Amino acid sequence: MEHVLSLGGPSRAIMGSVSARMQQANDKISSLFFDRCHQCTKERHQPQASKTSIFACQAPAHNRRYKKRTTHPQNTDLPPILPRNKKKPYPIPLKKILEASRADKKLAEMGIEKPLEPPKNGLLVPDFIPVAYEVLDAWKILIKGLSQLLHVIPVHACSECSEVHVGQTGHDIQNCHGPNSADRRSFHLWVKGSIDDVLIPIESYHQYDPFGTRIKHETRFDYDRIPAIVELCIQAGVELPQYPSRRRTQPIRMLGKKIIDRGEIIVPPKPSHSGEVLELDTHRALERFPRPVDSDVVKIAESTLNAYEKVRWGVAKLMRKYTVKACGYCPEVHVGPWGHNAKLCGEFKHQWRDGKHGWQDATVDEVFPPNYVWHVRDPKGPPLKSSLKRFFGKAPIVVEVCVQAGAPVPRKYRPMMRLDIVVPDSEESSLVA
Repeated sequence: MEHVLSLGGPSRAIMGSVSARMQQANDKISSLFFDRCHQCTKERHQPQASKTSIFACQAPAHNRRYKKRTTHPQNTDLPPILPRNKKKPYPIPLKKILEASRADKKLAEMGIEKPLEPPKNGLLVPDFIPVAYEVLDAWKILIKGLSQLLHVIPVHACSECSEVHVGQTGHDIQNCHGPNSADRRSFHLWVKGSIDDVLIPIESYHQYDPFGTRIKHETRFDYDRIPAIVELCIQAGVELPQYPSRRRTQPIRMLGKKIIDRGEIIVPPKPSHSGEVLELDTHRALERFPRPVDSDVVKIAESTLNAYEKVRWGVAKLMRKYTVKACGYCPEVHVGPWGHNAKLCGEFKHQWRDGKHGWQDATVDEVFPPNYVWHVRDPKGPPLKSSLKRFFGKAPIVVEVCVQAGAPVPRKYRPMMRLDIVVPDSEESSLVA
């Protein structure tokens, strides 16, 4: 018997015999596999009395009865409250802003005009004119409906901070950060609220020609202050005789950041103020609209909630085309291609900026603030306690007023209001994980 000894591994003879045996085994397995597949193919095209046997080579049939269900979260967190001692984050990444600025500068150095499309070139977008009219009509319905509902649903506002609460009495959650809040153990000082506590007044300067002369600090009193939503609708194509606006027929031309052709300067006509101006503002709205009949409260609440959703939808759609600027430090908003030069900013490090605003692109929440408040499940029950505040949800104050008036809760606000969470008793709160 021949012995083979190799210190470097198995010999060629052994390797050859092993490989031959493995090849024979593979051939047998493959032949059995293809025979089985051939048999499965015949059985698949022939009528079968029983379908209990399933082979691995068969593709599983797609069951259409089971569809992918969209899961709705049980609760969602609200957007974080930004600190006032820092600048707001840019809605558009700074990298993209710098890239666009470098591209405009490169075109200007080459003497090529900046390509502009409506409404960036001063012309209207015809498809957005009906949207602007719908937003303005919904804005009027929203003001009227809230003014009527506030006669029925009580709203409380803290006299020391910006906290607002909807309910028969103010809550007992200790989160007041106003003056002398330490002496009150952070309890709020509740007073009767107004419509301005529900719809936070965000105003903007109205300009006859947004692409004309820029507003200076000395000329700021020559322009009217109107709600920013109304100004956005006017620049989008709404015609109001009390607030005229220039409609250009020739586009403006820009080279980089410099306007080389804006057309002739037109003296703005005198506006014809009438009673329609009151419908666009919340000033003394509670006096203009009386208390509704009890049978109409639910209907008014539903129409008001629909108007709120339409205003929010329309503002978001218009802001995709028309430029709205917001200060990165204070709530000031300006509707137009660039911000004004009025030195009215008094927020973080305003001395370094000589009171000028730090303009950046605005968001929908800055033009139309939601103003979140605590959701009260039982308005006639006891006030909310600080020990259970992690079980309470929040909602925009307009939604909370309409829901307490009888309107159904929209599906998208249910996780925010935490309606699927059971609020325990005060004694059981320490036992909840």
